[in-house]
Amino acid sequence: MSGFYYTRVDSPVGTLTLLGNGAAITGLRMQKQKYAAPLPDNCKRDDALFHAAREQLEAYFAGDLKVFELQLAPVGTPFQQIVWTALLDIPFGVTESYGALAKRIGHDGAARAVGLANGHNPVGIIVPCHRVIGSDGSLTGYGGGIERKEWLLKHEGSFNANPQPEQIQLTW
Repeated sequence: MSGFYYTRVDSPVGTLTLLGNGAAITGLRMQKQKYAAPLPDNCKRDDALFHAAREQLEAYFAGDLKVFELQLAPVGTPFQQIVWTALLDIPFGVTESYGALAKRIGHDGAARAVGLANGHNPVGIIVPCHRVIGSDGSLTGYGGGIERKEWLLKHEGSFNANPQPEQIQLTW
């Protein structure tokens, strides 16, 4: 199977659009997300192709899944790929600063570059860029919006322990 495919998933943080190439997830887009390109030309809807991803996202939002096990194929520069791979090592319920992430990947002092790569992560939530925060603990930057970042961190118990999905206010 070749080409580009998508499906939509309702979630507590709004409708998500999953993108794939028939073999792997290439994107997860949120409504009103920064840096989200339009769907590729000739992209076809195929809900069945994303069955495992849909099930895992539902389990994640239900609080029953902490680690996604999906084939991923995000497209980016070599540096972005390094950052996105490192994001997968931040456990559920844990946060890391941009500076600490930069140091961990061997680019001490490149917190801004890490932040830029983090912001261009095409597979949000599954590749947990929301777990990266400012060095002072602030919720700086998130392509999906700070409200979503806060909700996701609350959901994971790493920011104000009791998430209240019905209270999310997405305003742009």
